[in-house]
Amino acid sequence: MEAASITGKPLAATTPVAAVRAFLGRYGLIILLAAGPVYFAIHDLLQPSHSLVKLGNVLVAGISNGAIWALVAVGYTLVYGIIELINFAHGDLFMIGSFVGYGMFGTLGLTLTTGTLGLVGGLVVTLIVCMLVCASINVMIERVGYRPLRNAPKLAPLITAVGFSFILQNVGELWLGGSQHGVTDLIRGSTHVINLGGVTIDRQDILAVGLTVPLVLVMTTFISQSRLGKAMRATAQDPEAARLMGINVDTTISLTFLIGGLLAGAGGLIYALYQTNIWFFQGFRAGLIAFTAAVMGGIGNVRGAVLGGFIIGIIQQLSDNRIHEVLGKNFGSEWTNVVVFAYLILIMVFRPQGLIGEETREAG
Repeated sequence: MEAASITGKPLAATTPVAAVRAFLGRYGLIILLAAGPVYFAIHDLLQPSHSLVKLGNVLVAGISNGAIWALVAVGYTLVYGIIELINFAHGDLFMIGSFVGYGMFGTLGLTLTTGTLGLVGGLVVTLIVCMLVCASINVMIERVGYRPLRNAPKLAPLITAVGFSFILQNVGELWLGGSQHGVTDLIRGSTHVINLGGVTIDRQDILAVGLTVPLVLVMTTFISQSRLGKAMRATAQDPEAARLMGINVDTTISLTFLIGGLLAGAGGLIYALYQTNIWFFQGFRAGLIAFTAAVMGGIGNVRGAVLGGFIIGIIQQLSDNRIHEVLGKNFGSEWTNVVVFAYLILIMVFRPQGLIGEETREAG
């Protein structure tokens, strides 16, 4: 006979299977994401050196690499949160940012012999130009390609976004050709700046995180505190209601594309300085990874996009540098995408709305 509560209703029986499911539902994602670093930490501690330096360096590289994906992912999630469009051209806009930065280096005469003051000033000017160029292109794409299709079936703007992606790719190919181009290592990125018990933080790590964090903080503060930011949130929640309240929805959507373009331009410059290698097809891979980060964190959620970017950066570095220790020497960096998307699938199974949760019209 079932036990009854004080209300007279039967109490649900707690079985071991139900308890396990409840535990995994609450802590499964944490266990899943921590499994890799914890495994390698134990593996390293059992070695004769008993050192976590190798794992620490991989995590540092993952965080700095993930900072770049976070910048691009925020652009994806902003646009989707406002008009529910996957802006496939965003990754290629990031590529244009790298190309503009590369061109500005030559225009401003920035070389390894440039003085510190001149180099810093030149990089600041380059950053501003990259951001403004990409923002202008993004706003133009929205005005020419997406706005006329605002009330069209969703497939129409989606295909238009794919078309703009190919256009930007071909612009990049015509600009620098189909081969990869080396970028002068102006910041001497591999120079060690901080050493914490053998874990080194290089200039390129400081560049990536040091630019990403302030840019994201400024952007999130703008969205949460400013009048235009509140208009963006209102438009994302209910465009028709926002229009009735006197908000210019078209201007607000253009502002969203402007912000996304600014972040893509900054990400493109950071990538060029970080990787010291650019080519016209880099936007496809970056866009795929960044959109994966946005979905992983919760599409439409800025904090989720940033978190997803950092998580993917760490997963990539662990896969690139340590996966062969688990699966054997035949498994190298070519398996990284498999590992990343395996994590994505598992996260979607545990939590379909993403790590932090969606912020879309349907999700409320």
